[in-house]
Amino acid sequence: MADPTMSPPTQSQPNVAASTTLRRQHHLNLENLAPSPSSSEHVNRLVNSNHYISPSRPIYSDRFIPCRSSSNFALFNISMPSQSATAGSSPGDGGKEDNPSAYSALLRNALFGPQTPDKKDWGTGAARRNIFRYKTETRQSMHSPFPFGFDGLSGPGVSNVAIKAPRKVSRSPYKVLDAPALHDDFYLNLVDWSSHNVLAVGLGTCVYLWNACSSKVTKLCDLGNDDGVCSVGWAHRGTHLAVGTSNGKVQIWDASCCKRIRAMEGHRLRVGALAWSSSMLSSGSRDKSILQRDIRAQEDFVSKLSGHKSEVCGLKWSYDNRELASGGNDNRLFVWNQHSTQPVLKYCEHTAAVKAIAWSPHLHGLLASGGGTADRCIRFWNTTTNSHLSCMDTGSQVCNLVWSKNVNELVSTHGYSQNQIIVWRYPTMSKLATLTGHTFRVLYLAISPDGQTIVTGAGDETLRFWNVFPSPKSQNTESEIGASSLGRTTIR
Repeated sequence: MADPTMSPPTQSQPNVAASTTLRRQHHLNLENLAPSPSSSEHVNRLVNSNHYISPSRPIYSDRFIPCRSSSNFALFNISMPSQSATAGSSPGDGGKEDNPSAYSALLRNALFGPQTPDKKDWGTGAARRNIFRYKTETRQSMHSPFPFGFDGLSGPGVSNVAIKAPRKVSRSPYKVLDAPALHDDFYLNLVDWSSHNVLAVGLGTCVYLWNACSSKVTKLCDLGNDDGVCSVGWAHRGTHLAVGTSNGKVQIWDASCCKRIRAMEGHRLRVGALAWSSSMLSSGSRDKSILQRDIRAQEDFVSKLSGHKSEVCGLKWSYDNRELASGGNDNRLFVWNQHSTQPVLKYCEHTAAVKAIAWSPHLHGLLASGGGTADRCIRFWNTTTNSHLSCMDTGSQVCNLVWSKNVNELVSTHGYSQNQIIVWRYPTMSKLATLTGHTFRVLYLAISPDGQTIVTGAGDETLRFWNVFPSPKSQNTESEIGASSLGRTTIR
């Protein structure tokens, strides 16, 4: 009985054998014939055609034969030398393979080319790529003096990719201002920089204005011996400056004519935090409350936000003016919306007072906060998904945070016990620079309107100006503001 699995012989099989024999005879005849000059030249061009391919042109392999240099052979688990590679080892070694990393890298490069990464470098992103590829994007140089496809500037198995040099940040301030009577109080906010390039500083009972363009100093107001300045905050547009006082009042001043246009009450204790949102002004007090004030309305405040159990020391509106973040001495970080009188989000992970708050201008809902001496951490939150993203222990009290508008970086100032200023790259939180110079806690921080320069203030009664961020037009070069020579003047 015939096996059904066996296919019957066909008439084409003798023909296939005959054609194969003819091809072999034809090949032998070609070898015996003396080629003509024209045919010899044509054959040479075909044989040496690879030598005439431009190095910048992609190489396309046969549609069924993948390119060795572009395929992901590491997925085959053959990135290390095989048993056959070490078959010549001596019997005395007990059959154990001797695979040093340098030899393994050289062998991998010799077999698969320098662009094949080690198996440990293949993550989830590499797994999504095909094992075989049929096109090589670039050709390696045929004139390299190194037999394994790498040069002396990079180690074996490392692809020659141009590495961008880290941006340099000047370690010295380009200007220092003396600021007598600048309080060494963690809960106050006494420095702010306006969109018109004017710096406001609260010194004792007075507020001074320093014009960054002309270096002119102007005394805006003096609250008298019975009161003191606890916070200052510029409106986003215009020349209006809010001043929070130790008596619980909030004053609105027109800095262009040095005239007070309004005084608002509502708090029972000092006002240490201020935040503007268009025509809305939020004030945080030692009485644990936050008052929402519309400077267009006749009432001193339009709503009262309750939730903190201790002094409110940090306030920041988001860039879209939809969310208000508040930090308090109760170690709590709250998020409020435009219409709520109770916090819509509560974060309780900090273990010390939360004064440092900063919203990211690059990603909606990304919020950074810093804790005091017992906490020392910078935490990142996504208020859109109500999630805790990451935490970085800085090793010292976090006093302030501000995000760069030009690049995805932020700067933090610190108190006990380092008194330093740190520039971070987000989201890796790698340190770009650590700046020192203040001898007291760096309690105050503001950023220039162009986003390149920061000013820091401390209990050592100095204000220091640093170039830390690149310009908006050229993010790969250092700021040009710091070209001016170091100067030291007194705000008085």
